[in-house]
Amino acid sequence: MECAIKWTDGVQFVAETGSGHALVIDGAPDVGGRNTGPRPMELVLAGTGACTASDIVVILKRSGQDATGCEVELKAERAENDPKVFTKIHMHFTVRGRSLKRSVIENAIKLSHNKYCSASAMLSKTATITHDFEVVDESAAEA
Repeated sequence: MECAIKWTDGVQFVAETGSGHALVIDGAPDVGGRNTGPRPMELVLAGTGACTASDIVVILKRSGQDATGCEVELKAERAENDPKVFTKIHMHFTVRGRSLKRSVIENAIKLSHNKYCSASAMLSKTATITHDFEVVDESAAEA
């Protein structure tokens, strides 16, 4: 995996990923940024959410679940002193689909956190990670 980071102005950078995508990363105005992009630690948190959500979608599909949506909202706390690592992360999953089994969803979340999600594994070294979930059954809406 590769990534190149280029300083452009103030504390703004452009990241170019090995897969050919680019994004602007910037700091808050109080540290010299112009708020033109997400903060670096926001990207770490977003990447963790995307990592675990993608695991869950794959596990649900492989388990024969008719999932049509998966969203995760993350709330994190950071240490007060440098380095300001994450100390607590809570993930709230909303899984949508037809005739979904709660036990399969719960198992998919646990498998992601305990086995597959590299980002969660790294962050769990400094942060307590908790989760909960809700299921939105879309089969009733079709009737």
